[in-house]
Amino acid sequence: MIGLSRKLLPSTSALAAFDSVARLGSFSSAAEELSLTQGAISRQVSGLEEQLGVSLFDRTSRGVKLTAAGADYAKSIAHALAQIRSASLQVMTKRHSDQLTLAILPTFGTRWLMPRIPGFVARHPEITLNFVTRIGMFDFDRDGVDMAIHVGPMGEKGPDWPGAECTFLMEERVAPVCSPEFLSTHPIAKADALLRLPLLHMASRPGAWGHWFESLGIAETPNQGMRFEQFGSVAQAAMAGLGVALMPLFLIDAELAGGQLVEAFPHAVRSPSAYYAVAPLSKKDFRPVLAFRAWLIEEVGRFQQDVVGW
Repeated sequence: MIGLSRKLLPSTSALAAFDSVARLGSFSSAAEELSLTQGAISRQVSGLEEQLGVSLFDRTSRGVKLTAAGADYAKSIAHALAQIRSASLQVMTKRHSDQLTLAILPTFGTRWLMPRIPGFVARHPEITLNFVTRIGMFDFDRDGVDMAIHVGPMGEKGPDWPGAECTFLMEERVAPVCSPEFLSTHPIAKADALLRLPLLHMASRPGAWGHWFESLGIAETPNQGMRFEQFGSVAQAAMAGLGVALMPLFLIDAELAGGQLVEAFPHAVRSPSAYYAVAPLSKKDFRPVLAFRAWLIEEVGRFQQDVVGW
């Protein structure tokens, strides 16, 4: 008979197999991810179910689905497995410095943050930075992330990110931009002329165009044009002449300076969205998080002093 202490400590191979099936939704996909046979994955999961005395999956002809107990268990062990992987990686690579895994927004990360990162590295050579790309909210524990740069709503509420501490970084100013060729063939004398042109939208900011028109007292609903996940894609579409994009000006400095993009109408407004540094409550006092947040706030202050009319 297996003792209680043994029952409460399943093997890591069984937990890894269960975690993979839970995330991917199939034994075959888990087998491919873990470089094992499907039969080996099945035996590991069955052994875990027998050890725990509960069914973790409902198995049907259509595949597998987590039971209620399985879903709770998968969520509970995800953080523990992430910690084990992180600790193992540090031992394997013999890294003794602090590490910070940071989730960044694609365009903000490449255009604003990365050029400034050498300054942080010079100040904190003992901290190793790891970067991942994320758009929107995610599970810090499951993804093994310590901190994120996030865009959320302005105002007292700020970004409603459960279980996390959000630090305001900065606002942004947005303006309608397009290619010079597009503007020459679609001259815009008044702002309401934009209502009849193809407008490019960011999926994460569905109300941005409405806010821009409202700032001019225009109550009409803007066109539902092409939608994009990333600002980089929106900028490329605008440069290709596909329409007018509402872009944060500080992210397209190079395109405006080089003439690939021009302001379609001379009216910039403060966006209803803002940038935040977000850390899970479990990491809010983690030394690399504290160091990076302090440096980030300092960089934002320097940037805003350098930009006229910010």
